[in-house]
Amino acid sequence: MRELATAYARNLPGLDTHSLMSGLDATLTFMPMGDRDGAYDPEHRVVLINSRVRPERQRFTLAHEISHALLLGDDDLLSDLHDAYEGERLEQVIETLCNVGAAAILMPDALIDEMLARFGPSGRALAELARRADVSASSALYALAERTAAPVLYAVCAVARLEAEPGEERSSEKALTVRASAGSPGVKYSLRAGTVIPEDHPVAVALDTRLPMTQESYVPFRSGRRMPAYVDAFPERQRVLVSFALMPRAAKGGENSEPGV
Repeated sequence: MRELATAYARNLPGLDTHSLMSGLDATLTFMPMGDRDGAYDPEHRVVLINSRVRPERQRFTLAHEISHALLLGDDDLLSDLHDAYEGERLEQVIETLCNVGAAAILMPDALIDEMLARFGPSGRALAELARRADVSASSALYALAERTAAPVLYAVCAVARLEAEPGEERSSEKALTVRASAGSPGVKYSLRAGTVIPEDHPVAVALDTRLPMTQESYVPFRSGRRMPAYVDAFPERQRVLVSFALMPRAAKGGENSEPGV
């Protein structure tokens, strides 16, 4: 899927909306779609994008739907998928592959490597990749993690309403929490969405002061376990983009590790 998407992007005149569609014999239509981000209709050769979602989300969805068209056009890949999977699992795998394709179109390896060369595996690299590719930080997070050689856990954190306690209809309390996270190849850990960042953690301090923070600290797992890590927190608007560079013992799974989180 990545090879298909990379080959498609290589022949495009640019990565703006018009250019993204130039390699596909299809019509692009924006319209309200409720909870759906987009769809591809192979019979009528139409790509539909929800007109009411954020522009960067529209952009990733467009690349995702283009990937659907590329996959449907590759008989060998499609046959292999139908041989290996069926039913709901097949649909899940196809959606995952189309996300892979979208990332390859919008965030080519050369761009990701440039960000890592300039900024290292840091929160700043995550912010710059999202800006340069014009995608959401969550989309950039997975692509950056995949290209990072060192044992690093990335996260996007933002203030959100806390989950309601049993018996409560809705919590009124807000806190800085993890929105999304992903680890580089070989890292078995992740931060569950909704994990609260402690008020004295460098990530919280970065949001409060609006200043980048880089220091030795820890990965704040929801259970309370603390995995030693070098934290790089880059505040941007109402969120913080973070990298946790795992220390040698933690990267191998030491006594402070929390596998399966």
